[in-house]
Amino acid sequence: MNTTLQAWGNSQGVRLPKALLAALHLEAGASLEVFLSPKKDAIIVKPVRTIPRVRGRHRIEELVAAMPKGYKAGEFGWDKCGREVW
Repeated sequence: MNTTLQAWGNSQGVRLPKALLAALHLEAGASLEVFLSPKKDAIIVKPVRTIPRVRGRHRIEELVAAMPKGYKAGEFGWDKCGREVW
């Protein structure tokens, strides 16, 4: 695909065709990451993919990273503390 760099106000922009956006599941207003390739011979445009949060507050990666190094999960058992019959 060939396109033209166009002036929009004080900026320059490139229009992306609808088929390309549909293939990437993008729509107007999507966040994009734009950077130069390591050889500085290309501009790379990538969608910013957010990692879903746990109940809207934390990411699972953050929760796991906060665990102590030697942590071992175990079962929690209740002891009798009254006249319960088990």
